[in-house]
Amino acid sequence: MSNIPQFKAAYPYQDDVLALPVSDLDVAARWYSSHFGMHEVERLQQPVPTVILERDGTRIGFAINGGDPGQHGAAVLVSNIQAMKAELEAKSTPTANWRIDERDGKKFQVFFVVAPDGLCYYFHEPLTE
Repeated sequence: MSNIPQFKAAYPYQDDVLALPVSDLDVAARWYSSHFGMHEVERLQQPVPTVILERDGTRIGFAINGGDPGQHGAAVLVSNIQAMKAELEAKSTPTANWRIDERDGKKFQVFFVVAPDGLCYYFHEPLTE
């Protein structure tokens, strides 16, 4: 098993992890590429302008769809969460609330990132006994 932190999956807080609301696709693509280590894999104009970014096979999309970024974001399942947090902080990405959450009888190491566009990300990794 690799010690390199990876994105394993992303789950939206609202409807669609491939259409998180932003006001500028180019700004979003640059920020998420620089800070989350993602790269652009697709850009669409219809039905709304959208850019899809990917890291480690996990895709997150951003769209100019009129949504409120403060009400959206994604839960990002990762491997090696401590290294992921360190990687993001090394890129001057503010992280917060390093803690352990419990859901459905399972424990998760977690932290949050609120991006400049207002989208909130819940990074999490299951803890093994």
